Amino acid sequence: MAASRRLLAIADDLSGAAEVAAALHSRTTRSRVLLIGRPGAVNGGVARALRPRHPGEATVLDLDSRYRPATEAAEAVREALRLSSPDENAPDALDTLVLKKIDSLLRGNVAAEIAALAEGGAGVVLAPALPIAGRVVRSGVVHLGGAALHESDAWRAETLPPPASVAHALGGLPTALVPLTIVRASRRTLLTALRTAAAAGRVAICDAETDADLDAVVEAALAEGPRMRLVGSGGLALALGRHLRTTLNAIGAGAAPAATGKRGAPAADAAPAAPPAEMAVGAARAAASPASAGRPVLVVVGTAEPAAAEQVRRLVEDGAVHHQLPLAGLLSGGAPVRLPPLTAPVTVVSLGAPSGAPDPTPPHGAVATDTAPLPSPRPAPEAITPAAAPGPAPNPAPRPTPDTPPTPASPSIAAADHTEPNRPDGETSKQPGAVSGPAPKPVPSPTLRPAPGTPPTPASPPVDTADHTEPNRPDGETSKQPGAISGRRLVLGLARVIGDAVAAHHGAVDLVLTGGETARRVLDALAVAELDPVGQVHHGAVHLSTPDGRSVVTRPGSFGDPDSLRQIVQALRPHSTEWKVTP
Repeated sequence: MAASRRLLAIADDLSGAAEVAAALHSRTTRSRVLLIGRPGAVNGGVARALRPRHPGEATVLDLDSRYRPATEAAEAVREALRLSSPDENAPDALDTLVLKKIDSLLRGNVAAEIAALAEGGAGVVLAPALPIAGRVVRSGVVHLGGAALHESDAWRAETLPPPASVAHALGGLPTALVPLTIVRASRRTLLTALRTAAAAGRVAICDAETDADLDAVVEAALAEGPRMRLVGSGGLALALGRHLRTTLNAIGAGAAPAATGKRGAPAADAAPAAPPAEMAVGAARAAASPASAGRPVLVVVGTAEPAAAEQVRRLVEDGAVHHQLPLAGLLSGGAPVRLPPLTAPVTVVSLGAPSGAPDPTPPHGAVATDTAPLPSPRPAPEAITPAAAPGPAPNPAPRPTPDTPPTPASPSIAAADHTEPNRPDGETSKQPGAVSGPAPKPVPSPTLRPAPGTPPTPASPPVDTADHTEPNRPDGETSKQPGAISGRRLVLGLARVIGDAVAAHHGAVDLVLTGGETARRVLDALAVAELDPVGQVHHGAVHLSTPDGRSVVTRPGSFGDPDSLRQIVQALRPHSTEWKVTP
């Protein structure tokens, strides 16, 4: 790859964009994250911002499209591609390498966004494996922890069942499976397979179980040039980062300006695929400025992942002040909730238990660990239209039962058509563990104060696990279920509370944001539109800097061990004498 080539990475949520930026960021390849709004909201200023400031710079866009209608998500991808190369006749129009970040569990508008990438005859190479998190692809099926995705509970908060294969997730798009035997063959053999798929107008779905497999996919795809577009999880981004650093160092691009984090402070290189935890934490600590030591850290946990409760419990054990927000207070029609002044070194905010769950008020110094999962903010599904998906889409086939093993894919990329139909439209059956039943009367938190003059907080309405979001409603509001709560409304309410608390604080506040939807909504509320990567605390937990020097750490809700939040806070405040560290 030439040092002058532009690299455009596109993500559908903020935590994914941050993960890609950290994977690509080094002293030879700089990166930055731009928070782009809905289609039509971009303008000439964004187009200028997309232009690289340094040779080899990677621009990472958060399109905020995971929970948008599929048509909007596809148009957002097209608009990003147009902005990156507005003049198709320009000498460098075809010199933009494109990486599309998707969720390793295939959530989001994967089919619609890949269809947009493939328009114009571009080849698409899809490798969603994330080996560092135990997520691999065998025979075209995603496996996590040894179990096939469709046999796991990874989609428990979604309103649809998980796809039985990667090809199934692509709806009517024509695909070609590239099995492990081809991925691990010679580069010439793998490149021939990718070329064959692209020439036939098929998305090449690559098996991968290790980082070395992903390295081979990247090396072969880049040998074909920028017309071969890469799609994958953070694992593929890490493989691309390793390839770029090796290539640029080999051609002497190391003379590029050193990456900086907070206003001139040297930034740590992106972590390798599987860095020791102490090395990653050390990089984040080295990037923390002495001026940040006195700033409060506000940890916002908007994820529905059960593991987050234990992570919060350990922060409280270390001395953090914990506020659980009543769900009714987060709704636009509920009594407003305001956080107390941010006087503690570390404050953690999470959502209270929904109706039907156990008592949301935990014992002093602890949090509830059995909170039922909140609903996904995903709108009703859309079918991929023939105009967006090349090739015919067959009639829907029956979905396999949980006890039915996935059908083995053909080992040949040319012998069989792996096209699979769209998932049933409008399917909203509740998943195991869905929240139901009468709403208990909430016990108000002693540290949360309603706004003066507001009536008492009403009992929490039920949480509806089947999201009735209207696709054409820009605010994501729901209908047809009076009194029910959607995931989108909860996150928007949470962002309002955090925005008000940060605005009321005299001075800067550093943020730790879990869950891509939560992170994006909070930064939107704070009018943050650009972030520079600083380093990683651990895989997925990315330390970024705002233009005015505040720290923001983003992390997907499903990532991290029980000490994840503890490690993040200790990385941001390594020298705090007030912070109690428990071995």
